[in-house]
Amino acid sequence: YSDLNEVEFGWTALPCLVLVAIALPSLRLLYMVDESGSPELTIKTVGHQWYWSYEYSDLNEIEFDSYMTLSPYRLLDCDHRILFPSQTPIRVLVTAADVLHSWTVPTMGIKADAVPGRLNQLTFFSDRSGMFFGQCSEICGSNHSFMPISVECIPSNKFGEFLMSMV
Repeated sequence: YSDLNEVEFGWTALPCLVLVAIALPSLRLLYMVDESGSPELTIKTVGHQWYWSYEYSDLNEIEFDSYMTLSPYRLLDCDHRILFPSQTPIRVLVTAADVLHSWTVPTMGIKADAVPGRLNQLTFFSDRSGMFFGQCSEICGSNHSFMPISVECIPSNKFGEFLMSMV
């Protein structure tokens, strides 16, 4: 079998070349997908046991904590909803203060893990106004199921009114 070295080299080298040809464009695409551009609004989200803290860091350091509250939306609503302007690119920076959490709003198709000591980022664009509900989707302790996320997307002019009321 010593005469088949060229064939053996061929069936080893050809798959390697095919894999490299597939991998290089994919790596470029992964890099391009992760670029965030320049969002108009950045919000920092911090997961705690068992509530969320929000900071509108671009806008006069508006900060608040969001706890679950009794409402007709059983186990979904918070005392302070996070407000986003619709038709606007938004960046959310997600981290945790204590244990692993996961900031998830399924109807908007967004999810980011909140890891202590690490800042994760997601960028999204809401094309419609409305109320969207999410939850912590990482088991983070005994009250894990009581960490809802309430997001309200409102028109840009109403978001300006919200900002004026917070000042």
